[in-house]
Amino acid sequence: MFETLKTILVDKLKISPDQITLEASKEDVELDSLAVVELSLVLEKELGLKISDDELIEVDTVGEIVALMNERSVTV
Repeated sequence: MFETLKTILVDKLKISPDQITLEASKEDVELDSLAVVELSLVLEKELGLKISDDELIEVDTVGEIVALMNERSVTV
């Protein structure tokens, strides 16, 4: 799931792949509130994962976003 998220962040949100690690904070990968909304929409459209922008705002790291994605992919 990390590689999937990394691909989305690089291809859709134009984030440098070098910045994206499981430990990276949202600030490290330049995920501001607008980018978080866009990420939420992309996750639902491309992967069918319903993760609200509010939920994404509350997590601190890329690893936590991956954990949310894993959790939601099980319930889909």
